[in-house]
Amino acid sequence: MARLKEKYTAEVAPALFKKFGYKSTMQIPKIDKVVVNVGCGEARENPKVLDAVVKDLSEITGQKAIITIAKKSVANFKLREGMPVGAKVTLRGDKMWEFLDRLFNVALPRVRDFRGISANAFDGRGNYALGIKEQLIFPEIDYDKIDKIRGMDIVICTTAQSDEEARELLTLVGAPFER
Repeated sequence: MARLKEKYTAEVAPALFKKFGYKSTMQIPKIDKVVVNVGCGEARENPKVLDAVVKDLSEITGQKAIITIAKKSVANFKLREGMPVGAKVTLRGDKMWEFLDRLFNVALPRVRDFRGISANAFDGRGNYALGIKEQLIFPEIDYDKIDKIRGMDIVICTTAQSDEEARELLTLVGAPFER
């Protein structure tokens, strides 16, 4: 079992139950899924770029990435409906807990001048979004084998009803929020 999942069941869930005074254990917020997304607009000129993005995402998450396609045509971006524009991975279960553990304890501290992640990036419904400027902070990525530095979006979806509950959940799990 993942280290973070054990911490959640042993410490975090009872602490949340006590703090917010829930009537049932089913009301305790939990992390539902983590979505890792990389958008790459240069894929319309060079389709080989997507192969590198999918390979990087698969190495980082331990799960094969799927290619996302454009839903609408946008003339200013020279984009047509159905063109590939990026890749994403949706993590659930043990892979999700392992990824969060690596993100919070290994990858984020490797960011230069890291002071913590913003505590204001909640969406109002208990989900947290985080942007990363380069994929090199993950130890799985070999610096010599990448063709270009790319950023990624990481969205942590929770079952919390409010931002306050979600912030408390992520803080107790170990998210390094800035003070």
